[in-house]
Amino acid sequence: MSEKIVLIDGHSILNRAFFGVPDLTNSDGLHTNAIYGFLNIMFKILEEEQADYLTVAFDVHAPTFRHEMFGEYKGTRKPMADELHQQVPVMKEVLGAMGIQVIEQAGYEADDLLGTVSKHCEELGLDVSVVSGDRDLLQLATDKVKIRIPKTKRGTTEVEDYYAEDVCKRYQVTPTQFIDVKALMGDASDNIPGVPGIGEKTATKIIVDYGSIENAYEHVEEIKPNRAKEALRDHYDMAQMSKTLATICVDCDVPFSLDKAKLGELYTPEAYNLFKQLEFKNMLSRFHVEVPAQKVEGHFRKVTLLQDVEEVFQNIQKILEADSEKKDSRIGFVWIGEEEPLGLALACGDKEICYIPAEGFVTEEYLKEQLGNLIAKADAAATLDLKSQLGRITLTDAGKERLFDCNIAAYLLNPLKDSYSYDDLAKEYLGLMIPSRMDLLGKSGWTAAQEEKPQEFLTCVCYMAYTAWRAAKELMEGLKDTDMLRLFQTVEMPLVYTLYDMEQAGILVQSEELKIYGEELGVRIAQLEQSIYQMAGEEFNINSPKQLGVVLFEHLKLPGGKKTKTGFSTAADVLEKLAPENEIVSLILEYRQLTKLKSTYADGLAAYIAADGRIHSTFNQTITATGRISSTEPNLQNIPIRMELGRLIRKVFIPAPGCVFIDADYSQIELRVLAHMSEDENLIHAYREAADIHRMTASQVFHTPFDEVSPQQRSNAKAVNFGIVYGISSFGLSQGLSITRKEAADYIGKYFETYPGVKKFLDNLVVHAKEEGYVTTMFGRRRPVPELKSSNFMQRSFGERVAMNSPIQGTAADIIKIAMIHVNERLKKEKLKSRLILQVHDELLIEADRSEVEEVQKILSEEMHRAADLSVPLEIDMHEGENWYEAK
Repeated sequence: MSEKIVLIDGHSILNRAFFGVPDLTNSDGLHTNAIYGFLNIMFKILEEEQADYLTVAFDVHAPTFRHEMFGEYKGTRKPMADELHQQVPVMKEVLGAMGIQVIEQAGYEADDLLGTVSKHCEELGLDVSVVSGDRDLLQLATDKVKIRIPKTKRGTTEVEDYYAEDVCKRYQVTPTQFIDVKALMGDASDNIPGVPGIGEKTATKIIVDYGSIENAYEHVEEIKPNRAKEALRDHYDMAQMSKTLATICVDCDVPFSLDKAKLGELYTPEAYNLFKQLEFKNMLSRFHVEVPAQKVEGHFRKVTLLQDVEEVFQNIQKILEADSEKKDSRIGFVWIGEEEPLGLALACGDKEICYIPAEGFVTEEYLKEQLGNLIAKADAAATLDLKSQLGRITLTDAGKERLFDCNIAAYLLNPLKDSYSYDDLAKEYLGLMIPSRMDLLGKSGWTAAQEEKPQEFLTCVCYMAYTAWRAAKELMEGLKDTDMLRLFQTVEMPLVYTLYDMEQAGILVQSEELKIYGEELGVRIAQLEQSIYQMAGEEFNINSPKQLGVVLFEHLKLPGGKKTKTGFSTAADVLEKLAPENEIVSLILEYRQLTKLKSTYADGLAAYIAADGRIHSTFNQTITATGRISSTEPNLQNIPIRMELGRLIRKVFIPAPGCVFIDADYSQIELRVLAHMSEDENLIHAYREAADIHRMTASQVFHTPFDEVSPQQRSNAKAVNFGIVYGISSFGLSQGLSITRKEAADYIGKYFETYPGVKKFLDNLVVHAKEEGYVTTMFGRRRPVPELKSSNFMQRSFGERVAMNSPIQGTAADIIKIAMIHVNERLKKEKLKSRLILQVHDELLIEADRSEVEEVQKILSEEMHRAADLSVPLEIDMHEGENWYEAK
């Protein structure tokens, strides 16, 4: 069996990946999507080919020998986007770290290098696979040379393969004749002028009939149509020049070595470090090397004896007292363990790093007490994910002020990241490459890791404490530099304690009622199934988009079918347009809603009911880029409210005996924020007059007296009002209101005429984001908008919408956070039994003791109204009920 070599056209594949993979950036701000896509394509090709050799060829961006032969047709390719250009040297560095040969030569394009190397390797008897997104390389195809053309779309890669016979089947010409076709039709992207007036179809027919440009010219009077004949006759010199430009050189001077192309161990320590820097976490599992790292100075100690533990704490206290004179008295700590605490990792210097197991004489209570003493002595006590550890910390009010959550600080500085692990913090803020938890422990839990990998476990937990200790200072400086220290200290850190209290409280659920609700849904779902089968005239899998598409658009021949690669689209927007006139479609939409309700809520919520009969959801404050809180395991913020059957599920959530629910939510908070931040006089006046804002907008936009505004006009104005907050486009509004794009554009135009201050405000946000790279909320929260620098139009458009809506949504999120912090603190300060148990976007839910209802309502009203000082009143709606449904 012949040996095999893979040759990759570097710039071509990078370019394909750049436009095929959504924009990615690492913590250093480096765009990485092209590198990521390139590596995915390369790994896919190598796994398929099982090659023995690999070489990647790059262009040198200078005029090539082919273009220098002709004056005005010298290489003048459009320069690559900056986001792609910065990735090229990094890509070469990655390939070098993996031991992959890279070739480039001034005066030659990559396809010339590939052409020469492919011919050389074929002559040596190797099987050759050339990987490129450029179809010019099809001219290199033979029985032994295969051209592979990848297509990357939405993160997935498909590859077209061409040997010589495949080129003939697809293009009706041989690989050599493919040059002539391109020469006739030209290629502006490759600076090949071609023959004016001859397109691909005509060029192909001419070469199929005559075999070559030269032979066609000899029979030029026979060529049809006449315009093609005249074009070739008048521009034969251009056709010959184009053929020279289109022909890939196969005998140029190439710096290629077959020995250097030999594939060795790709997954080297050097490559691992680069993958870590690029933050390609899902690729790290390919590496089976001993994890390289810059070792932290100092040593890790595992302390087990009580007298040693006391000595450790005494030493740390002495260090803190000494350092307090230098104004740098800090500790880093992390409690380790899932359900039960295993121990405490501590750091207060490069050498003072230790892990103290909670075992034997060293109890959890003892460690809590000693940690509390250290926090009281320290200027700052830094940790990772404070909320998960609060149950293991004894705190005074003064101690609370000293705590510093590194994850939250890092989130404020860069809210676009999907995680804030200790190794990421070490890399970004300390310049250290240290092993991650996955590197050291794999997927093992803490308990299993401590038993099975004691040394790796010890290293991991000490790295965590050390990173918290050292990174806190850098993070604090970052917050000061970005004017977000006050936001961190007065909103985000106090919120940790409020969310912890809410998680501990949970919400009571009637499990039997939830079960009955699920059974009722099941009955209705079964009825819908039978009705759908009857109307369709056959049984099929309603949950299968492919089968559903066939039934609707082929068997029932409904209009509006959109064919995709996998079949007809049955997306919600497609079906919703068909529903008014097709009963089966309406039933299918209802079926989808009810099956979602049953699986996610009726059945799904039951799994989260704890022994106390309550669901204790987890509230996250480092997930959304706008600053909104999210809820997981389960997501209680996503309980349906738009359809009555969905709202009914709220009935299973009840207050504890002797309590009622009090629900308070802000009325149109984002529009009120918009009025304040835009300083639009008309919008401010409307709110100060307590007018129906949607009716008022409809009256002014449609030039209709206020009292004569129709329900439809008010509904349309409402869509525009809320759409403006989200940076809606005319296309988006037209889809939402089922009107033409022109009508939607007119609505938006009239809106901005009515509220000119809003238009100016939104435009200024985009300008600021383009200049500074971010936008801010009223409270100083920053939202980076890197999309505005993208060369991709869709990405830039998305960035403009983000720039417009983030300050509004983020300010609303800040206000609700401030309100919930103050409400929770008031309830505790006044020693009430009532407690805050849930936050859903603009809504707060209190489980109120019946004897405290009036006090709770007063607290809610006062704290929610004064959470922010706006130029328009903050209004709240408040209701009381025996379950969440009634209260809402």
